[in-house]
Amino acid sequence: MATGDFGPPSEFAEEVLEVVEQIPPGMVLTYGDVAEVVGRGGPRGVGNVMARFGSDVPWWRVIRAGGHFPLCHEGEALARYREEGTPLLGGALDGRRVDLSRARWSGPA
Repeated sequence: MATGDFGPPSEFAEEVLEVVEQIPPGMVLTYGDVAEVVGRGGPRGVGNVMARFGSDVPWWRVIRAGGHFPLCHEGEALARYREEGTPLLGGALDGRRVDLSRARWSGPA
């Protein structure tokens, strides 16, 4: 994910990135889940942060609500899911969505 030259991240962006860094390998959160953990911003706000600043965190662990991989990064995300053993609907070879019922992280303690 490209970051471009957007200046320094806001406090909200820093909070989002901190949450994303904590997601364990093989687990995921949706954009909305991240917003709930942070306590503000909503899914679009989290998506905005990830698009601008997400390249240095495990961005593939933040997915759309239906379990779909991050847009425009499906191939790289799938390779990382397979490497980490992230549960996929349809199995590790044919899966094109994350199995949220098994892979959704319960969040930081």
